[in-house]
Amino acid sequence: VCRAAAGAERRGLSPSPRGTAGPPRAGAAPAAPDPRVLDSMLPYLTAYYGNPHSRTHAYGWESEAAMENARRQVANLIGADSREIIFTSGATESNNMAIKGVARFYKSRKKHIITTQTEHKCVLDSCRSLETEGFRITYLPVKKNGLIDLKELEAAFQPDTSLVSVMTVNNEIGVKQPIYDIGEICRARKVFFHTDAAQAIGKIPMDVNNMKIDLMSISGHKIYGPKGVGALYVRRRPRVRLEPLQSGGGQERGLRSGTVPTPLAVGLGAACEVAQHEMEYDHKRISQLAERLVTKIMSEVPDVWLWLNNILVDGFFFLFHILYVGCINLSFAYVEGESLLMALKDVALSSGRYVEFTESVELFGIGRFTTEEEVDYTVQKCIQHVKRLREMSPLWEMVQDGIDLKSIKWTQH
Repeated sequence: VCRAAAGAERRGLSPSPRGTAGPPRAGAAPAAPDPRVLDSMLPYLTAYYGNPHSRTHAYGWESEAAMENARRQVANLIGADSREIIFTSGATESNNMAIKGVARFYKSRKKHIITTQTEHKCVLDSCRSLETEGFRITYLPVKKNGLIDLKELEAAFQPDTSLVSVMTVNNEIGVKQPIYDIGEICRARKVFFHTDAAQAIGKIPMDVNNMKIDLMSISGHKIYGPKGVGALYVRRRPRVRLEPLQSGGGQERGLRSGTVPTPLAVGLGAACEVAQHEMEYDHKRISQLAERLVTKIMSEVPDVWLWLNNILVDGFFFLFHILYVGCINLSFAYVEGESLLMALKDVALSSGRYVEFTESVELFGIGRFTTEEEVDYTVQKCIQHVKRLREMSPLWEMVQDGIDLKSIKWTQH
């Protein structure tokens, strides 16, 4: 913590008071803004209030300079050119722009798109909307571990495929798709590759050139930035063309008309700069806290398993290779998920789908400001309420009596 704070001061950013935020949050949930982000935004909410697109006076120049600096900060995080960054209202708008924009621009020659069944709703809904316009969409399934089958991806390409859209880190289970391999496959076929990286940016290293990504969606509040701002990376070479979703003054290279909100853009840029400098530290610390959470619960409560999309994981460190460890899935046998959520109402977590009738899956999120004390508090409360709920459960009582629940033929009444 001391090293991170010292580094922040050297960069002209005030150190973050780690541990000042609330209890652990669900992995896909928005995080509280980093205090350094708020500090960077404040001048542009008060003194420097000019329109960044007004170039006839100093007020506009000041805001434009701040906006362009933020654009460079975002670009630096992903290895892009600042001219390839388009500011948006968030990842939902970015996903819509990328998918609909590419599809409609190239529709005279290409009418096919490939995505997966586990994408964010805004991606799936964008694809369904395009289907009503005559486009054909291939929705690839995922394997039991949450990853797509690259052979199925290769088989899905058609002569008129224009775009492949696969998210980097899943917003529910945290699984990391093989983005580098997908980029190679798409580039070899001269098909554009888009990834929804809202859950990945600032958490794992991303380089649009090494990964051969042509379009990337970014969200501000997922990286301790402000809500209401995001970005879309659009490759310039080889050039990706988009049909704009909205008409107006032609701001943002004509792709996203409307005045860019300077304070929000500055906040996004600052969040990206902080993430770039502290990503390694954050990952190491979050991994330690995640292991602390898992091992403490498992050591005190029987019949608890660590899961990755309904696949039992043998060993915590196995997760590092295919899962973002800030999103932990624990299965509690003989406990109803909603009951445990209600009991842990002072901890921000969410319930996953059932593994089977007798089990529930809880999703624990750990972030930059989560403390050991908060993890230990969550562990203590979780152990307490799991034991209490099991004492009330007839299923638990049957198991204690030696009854094999799998041998019972359950019927609905």
